[in-house]
Amino acid sequence: MRALVALTVLLPIRLAAQQGVDSGGRPRNHSEGAATLRVVAATVPISLDGRLSGPAWAQADSITDFRQREPSAGAPASERTVVKVLRDAEALYIAVRCYDSEARGVRASQLRRDADLSSDDNVQLLIDSFDDRRSAFLFGTNPNGAMWDAQFSGVDYLNESWNGIWEVAVSRDTAGWTAEFRIPFRALRFHAGTNTEFGFNVRRFIRRKNEEDLWRSYGRAQGLYHLNNEGRITDLGDLRRPHDVELYPYALGRAVEAEHDSVGGETAGGYLGGKGGVDAKVGLTPTLTADVTVNTDFAQVEADQQVINLTRFPFFFPEKRQFFLESSGLLDYGTPGMVQLFYSRRLGLDTSGAPVPIIAGGRVYGRLGPWQLGVLDAQTGGSDRANDAVLRVTHDLFDRSYVGAIGTLHTGPGGQGVARAGGVDVDLPLVIHGMNLEPKVYVAASQTPGLSGTPIAWRISTDNPNDLFDNFVSLYHIDGAFAPPLGFVRRTGIWETKGHTDFMPRPHALGIRQLDFKLIPEWDIIANESGSLGRAGDWQTAWFEWRFLGGDRENGDRFEVNVQRFLDAPIDTFDIFQAVKIPPGRYWWSRYELQYFMSPRQPLAFGAFVNWGSFYGGRSADVELQGTWRGGGHVIVKADLSRTAARLPGGGFTALLAAGRIEYDFNTRTSFLGFVQYNNDARRADFNLRFHWIPQIGDDVFLVWNSGYTTNRAAAYRFPAVRSLGRPLNGAFVLKIVHRIAP
Repeated sequence: MRALVALTVLLPIRLAAQQGVDSGGRPRNHSEGAATLRVVAATVPISLDGRLSGPAWAQADSITDFRQREPSAGAPASERTVVKVLRDAEALYIAVRCYDSEARGVRASQLRRDADLSSDDNVQLLIDSFDDRRSAFLFGTNPNGAMWDAQFSGVDYLNESWNGIWEVAVSRDTAGWTAEFRIPFRALRFHAGTNTEFGFNVRRFIRRKNEEDLWRSYGRAQGLYHLNNEGRITDLGDLRRPHDVELYPYALGRAVEAEHDSVGGETAGGYLGGKGGVDAKVGLTPTLTADVTVNTDFAQVEADQQVINLTRFPFFFPEKRQFFLESSGLLDYGTPGMVQLFYSRRLGLDTSGAPVPIIAGGRVYGRLGPWQLGVLDAQTGGSDRANDAVLRVTHDLFDRSYVGAIGTLHTGPGGQGVARAGGVDVDLPLVIHGMNLEPKVYVAASQTPGLSGTPIAWRISTDNPNDLFDNFVSLYHIDGAFAPPLGFVRRTGIWETKGHTDFMPRPHALGIRQLDFKLIPEWDIIANESGSLGRAGDWQTAWFEWRFLGGDRENGDRFEVNVQRFLDAPIDTFDIFQAVKIPPGRYWWSRYELQYFMSPRQPLAFGAFVNWGSFYGGRSADVELQGTWRGGGHVIVKADLSRTAARLPGGGFTALLAAGRIEYDFNTRTSFLGFVQYNNDARRADFNLRFHWIPQIGDDVFLVWNSGYTTNRAAAYRFPAVRSLGRPLNGAFVLKIVHRIAP
C-alpha cells in the first residue's frame, strides 16, 4: 500500500520517532518529545493556494506540539498550530495552519515584501540546510501573505536584506488562517548526497496576546535563532543542487535636475542619461556561490535616515545596498559601529555618502567542509579609482564556535601604494547548565603607505545573555595610528571598557510581564592610550546609566526610568551645532530620562523619549516623539520628531530633526513609499519617493524621485515656497528595471 501511495501522491515528511499508523491506517500525530522529520518524495504536483487542497495534504502527517516561549515558557500554546511538510523534485512545501479562537482578532497590517511583521500575527520557518547549527534561511509571512526572508549566521547575526526566490499563499476563515510555502531547493545551500538532512523549526507569533510559540527551542534562554535546539528533516533523498546560473540584467534611465546652492545659484546643469548593467549568481558547487556585478547602480536604494550629530565623533550609517548585504555576515569582523575591518560603505560611496562608480565587482561565499569562506573584490572608478579586496575565512570549533581570520587590501590610484589590514578572532558561544555564555577575542593590525610600524587593535569580551540576568563585559585597546583602509573605527589611541548587568524578573502582576533593572550601572569608559582605565584623570569620556525602573507590559508596551552620568574631556575646541563651540575642558554632567513606547499591535501607536539635565557647563532637554498609524492593511503613516534645546556658556541652540513616512501597499508585490526629512542643522528638506512593482519574484521595477531644497532663512528660494521647486539643491527621477533570467 505504501509503495502505491508513493507512486501516486506526494508523501509527507513525518517524524522518524512516530513511523506507525493509527487503527484507521492514518499516520499518527507526532509525540511531544519528537524532534526529527522524515520525508518520502513522489511526483504529483501541489496547487499553491493556501487552502491545503489536494490528496497530498490529506495524507500528510502533522506537527502539533507547540510550546510557549512567551509569556509562559514551556506551557502548551494557547491556540492550536498544525504544520505539514511535503516535497517534490524541485521544492519543499510547508503548510502552517494557525487556528484561532478569536479569528476576528487576528492582526494583519503589512503587505510589502520585507516589511517588519512584528506588528502582526506571523509565522516564521527556519531551515538549516547545511545542518550545521551555525546558519539558516528564514521565511516568514502574515495573514496578508506579506513575504519576509532573512539569512541567519553565528550567534546573533540576522541579515534581513537577503531576498530568496520562493512563494507563499495564504487564506483566512472563521477558524483562523493558513500559510502555504513553496521553497525551491535552488534557493537553499546544502551538502549534496543521498542522506541529506536539514535543521528545521517553526515559530508562530500571536500579536494580540503578545505570545510566541515554537515547535522546538522554546526555553527562556533559547528561541528560534538558538540552533542548538532545532528539529531536523531527514531522508530527503538524493539532492543534487545544479551548478545553476542566475542573471539579473538591468536598464536604468535618469533625468537629473540642475543643482543649486543655498541661495538659488546654479552649480551644476541637469541632464538626461541612461545605463545598463548585470548581476550574476553562479553556483560553483552545491555549497559555494559566486556573485558578479558589472556597471553596478544602486539608484533604487532608500535614502539614509539623517542624524544631527551633537558629539565630536563620526556617526555610523548602516549598509543598504543589496550586493553588499547578501551573505554579508561572512565578512563581519570586529564590533559593528566601533571597530570593523570591513565596512562596505567604503566601497562605492565617498565620505559624504555620494555614489562613486563601481565598474565591476565579484564575490565568492559559502562553505567547504568545516570552513566558511567569503571573498570580495571591487573596482571603483571616477576620481577615486581604486581596487578593494577582502578575504575572510572561519573554521568550525565544537558545536557553534569558530576560529577565523580576515585580510583587506586597498590599492589607490596613481601608484599611491597598498594599504592593508588583517586580524584573527575566536568566538566560543557555550551553553553551560542551560545558560548562555560567549567569550570572544579578536586582534587586528593595519599598515598604511608612508607610515612606519603596524598598529594594532584588540578586544576581549564575555557575554552572558539569559532571561533573569543579562551580563556583559569587554576590554578594548586601539593604537593611535590604527587605520584599516576598508574599515570603520570610531576612535583610536584609547583603552575602553564596556559592560552591564541587567536583572529582569517576571512578576506577571499589574499588567507587567518582565521588569528590567540596572542596579549596577551600565558603563562605557574610554581612557588615553598612554593612561589607565583605573585612573579617572586619564578618562577621555565616560557614560554610566542606572535603570531604577523599566520593563515590558503584557500588552507589549515598553517603559524605562533612567539616570545617567557623563564625562567628556575634549583637548581641542569643536563645533557642536552650527556656530556654537565647546572649548577644551573636563565636563561632568548628570541627566534624567523617561521613555514609553506603545506596542505596534495598536492601529495607532505612540512613543515618547524625554531626557534632561546639565550639558557641557549648561543645560539641555531632549524630546523624541514618534507615532505610527496602520490603517486597513494598505496604508501606514509614520512621523518622528527629535528636538534638543540647549543653553551653553558658548551660546544656545535648538536642533530639530523631523521625518515623515507614508506607505501605500496596493498588494504584496506593489508598493509606494514616500519619505521626507527636515534637518535644521543642514538647513534643508529632502524627499525620497519610491514606487516598487514586482511583476514576478526575482523581477523588479522601480520609479524613484530624490530631491532636496534649502530652508535657509537667507535664501530667496526657501522651501516650502512654490518657487523653491525650481531651484533644488539636488534632484533626479530614475526608472530602473531588473529582470531575472534563470536558464
